[in-house]
Amino acid sequence: MILQEAKTNIPYQIASINLPADSVRHLSNLGVKIGSHLEVISKTKMSAIILLKSNRLALDASILANIDVRESGEEDQVRALPLSELEVGEAAYIENIYAMNETKRRLMDMGLTRHTKIYLRKVAPLGDPIEICLRGYELTLRKSEAQMISVVKMDD
Repeated sequence: MILQEAKTNIPYQIASINLPADSVRHLSNLGVKIGSHLEVISKTKMSAIILLKSNRLALDASILANIDVRESGEEDQVRALPLSELEVGEAAYIENIYAMNETKRRLMDMGLTRHTKIYLRKVAPLGDPIEICLRGYELTLRKSEAQMISVVKMDD
């Protein structure tokens, strides 16, 4: 089905985009690409507002009519969890950092950025701190900091 016919508040996954290459590249920069999960928040005959991760985008009918989607089942949804809930020996990718201002900047300065692969190496006996491996080095974080980092487990 095309995105223009999609119903509101139902999760969809983009199956194909039938637009010129420059338009596809521009949409990709906005996060609209094949395999992305989205939800239609509201729509009219000529436009729709979609929720893509935590971003809202308004698209007009000329774009909506050229994006094919399919309903996204539970198995398609990305399962994000806090870094603090990862088990020792598991690997994951950082999905997002939900911290404010200075704390977020400090975590990002330590190399914790989106799509970075991490490996949980050790957890202290009482659960705080934890040690992770990323970008070729080990980093120790407080459990309270790890709770602000959302990760997606890697498939084995």
